[in-house]
Amino acid sequence: MGWYCPRPADHSSSILSIFRVQRGSRPVPTVPLLRGHAARFTMAAMTGRNADRRRGPFRAGERVQLTDPKGRQYTISLTEDGYFQSTRGSFRHSELIGAEEGTVLTTQEGRHFLALRPLVSDYVLSMPRGATVIYPKDAAQIVHMADVFPGARVFEAGLGSGALTLSLLAAVGDEGQVLSAERRPEFAEIALGNVSSWFGLQPPQWSIEIGEAEQILASRPQGAFDHVILDMLAPWELIAAATHALRPGGVILAYVATTTQLSRFVEELRECGCFTEPSASETLVRTWHLEGLAVRPDHRMIAHTGFLAVARRMAPGNTPLTPKRRPAKAAYAEPLVWEEELAERGISPKKLRRVRRDVAHRADVEETGTSVPGRHGREIRDRIECELQEREDQA
Repeated sequence: MGWYCPRPADHSSSILSIFRVQRGSRPVPTVPLLRGHAARFTMAAMTGRNADRRRGPFRAGERVQLTDPKGRQYTISLTEDGYFQSTRGSFRHSELIGAEEGTVLTTQEGRHFLALRPLVSDYVLSMPRGATVIYPKDAAQIVHMADVFPGARVFEAGLGSGALTLSLLAAVGDEGQVLSAERRPEFAEIALGNVSSWFGLQPPQWSIEIGEAEQILASRPQGAFDHVILDMLAPWELIAAATHALRPGGVILAYVATTTQLSRFVEELRECGCFTEPSASETLVRTWHLEGLAVRPDHRMIAHTGFLAVARRMAPGNTPLTPKRRPAKAAYAEPLVWEEELAERGISPKKLRRVRRDVAHRADVEETGTSVPGRHGREIRDRIECELQEREDQA
């Protein structure tokens, strides 16, 4: 399962070099803390650096969100030699570099574009993704329902593309800790690139481990975490490990897509007897049309994306209170049997390679301010070629 692909010496400092796995060994590399100047990169400094990057005139290498009069949005990375072209108009990136945020740019065709830096809610929906992202509406609910406070110690099972991680890191602050577990090194690679791109550098209070989330969580000391956030296919498989790793009063939260997953997770939490009575919810967001006296709901909305189930860890030796309400007659009329076959939604290797190249190219653009391929692009090219060659050798 694991493999090691040698890299040229001049690429060793790339963010991708941490995902090296020795052949035949269990793949559990951990993202190391940054050293030297980067080791002094506290959350306060990171916030300041990130704030400086999000203020002032537009600079080469940063993201800009363009909006046309019909509300269509385009996210681009500015480069000194870049050129934006669409059916709605075209212009050179140099016309925006040095302009203030909120500028309305007029193209030679007479079309207009409003230029702003994207918000985090815009970024997570436009960033390269290998796995489906958690929508901003759900990420906001997770942070507040789980009460992820500054200084919290959070375990995240299922890193995906890093969308939720952005919100968790912002919530825990410089004194907190976020440990993300991900089974697939390719997804962790994409998430690391997305998070590092947003904050400017890899946050030192964030670490990634590649492997089974259950084993990673169970290996931590008892009561090591304040929150366990589960974004995975079968979150009930981690209940025992979460019971061990959560402190008394700690929060376990699962994000699931179907009612079958929701029911099974909640019933197994109850059967465990170590958590309070679970609660569940979903969030629906409906925008409104506002034009004079024509005030009405829009015809489209962001409806169901997932369910959130939340419970809290009981103190050892205590049992949860039993609800006094009478269940529906058919609720437990038959033994609870979950026959649904759960399977992860696959992603084609070709698409995954393209996303990885996009992440590496964005890192080069942010580093150099030009569209010329750089060291990150060369590194991912060498890595993918090595993977394909190894796959051919094994065939």
